Amino acid sequence: MNTSTATAQTDPIATAAALGVGARITLSVMSDDYVAVITRALAAVEVHDLEIDTDKVSTFVRGPEDRIATYLRDLVAAAASSGHHLVATVMISRGCPGEVCGTVAPPAVEPPSLERADTQVQAQWSLYPLFDPRGDGDAPEGDHLAPVWAAIERAREAGTYLRSEHFATTLQGDISDVLVTMFDTWLAAAQVTQHVVTHATIVANSPATSGGLR
Repeated sequence: MNTSTATAQTDPIATAAALGVGARITLSVMSDDYVAVITRALAAVEVHDLEIDTDKVSTFVRGPEDRIATYLRDLVAAAASSGHHLVATVMISRGCPGEVCGTVAPPAVEPPSLERADTQVQAQWSLYPLFDPRGDGDAPEGDHLAPVWAAIERAREAGTYLRSEHFATTLQGDISDVLVTMFDTWLAAAQVTQHVVTHATIVANSPATSGGLR
């Protein structure tokens, strides 16, 4: 066993890096004190077994899938607890060719199990299984829509599916349930394609609830 393999097996962050697992989240708070809301939320969240890097655009998170899910839940819930209208833009990726070299084996992990956060949200969610093209220049192998249809059906079964939209599916429920749906379907898609990305725009405390908008 070489040193890099041994390190990846013992260090959860190194293991995630070897698989190209990570997330980005951007918080937008509709309030004059948005800076305080965001910085308090970032400071309140536990970061053990995670690599965190916040820049001017987003916060990057690297670590085990269940820890990333917990971090995202806690960060959104902490920011939403301010009562202000909150928009969180979340992207989760696995197996990006820019992160890893060669074929990445399917994940040997179960979907995360998250305790409810008592934070109700709606999310417009998309899943992108990115099949690699053949070396001869032909069309990409596989049917990239098959995992997408399967993901939507899993969301229906989980009870978070609300409706289909142009280019997205709307999920609804506690932030924990919405994130579990996102991670469950993302990990399932990773069984059939090396590089898979899921993306969601998550809204809490929306003023639209009093304006008759769906």
